[in-house]
Amino acid sequence: MAATHNIVLAGFGGQGILFAGKVIASAGLIEGRELSWLPSYGPEMRGGTANCSVVLSDEPVGSPLVTAPDALVVMNQPSFDKFRDTVVEGGVVVADSTLVPNTSEIPGAKLCCIPATQLAEEAGLKGLANIICVGKLFAEVGFCDRETLFAAIDKCVPPKKAAMIEKNKQALEIGMNA
Repeated sequence: MAATHNIVLAGFGGQGILFAGKVIASAGLIEGRELSWLPSYGPEMRGGTANCSVVLSDEPVGSPLVTAPDALVVMNQPSFDKFRDTVVEGGVVVADSTLVPNTSEIPGAKLCCIPATQLAEEAGLKGLANIICVGKLFAEVGFCDRETLFAAIDKCVPPKKAAMIEKNKQALEIGMNA
């Protein structure tokens, strides 16, 4: 496991981008790592752009803003177009190919296209494409222990939505196996 993971997640507001980042950050918290989670909204929340920077590190985090991610999750075409050239050499990009139809190779980075939105709908997990993408990112990067990631779901899903815990865990599994 690398000492530091600089992760950017981006998409439309309402896709659960910030929640996905919170799950990753919570996994770092559970493991006692240094971390930051910095949300950023576009002009309007639902339908506008949303992205967040997550840093997981064994060292103190100098800046919460990730300008050169080693991991990028994009859930719409504008986000792919905006962030594709920021990924560092050796980085990983997870793109929801259902909503990011026009991808092109990123020199020096591994591009993983999975139809997360389509997979979520087929599995009866509408709205959980974000967590499928987190599962795929985990499979590619291993930013925490597997058990920790599932514990982060328990921690992040609010009690009033407890029925969603198992669905979120199912979405993680789909992503990990995609």
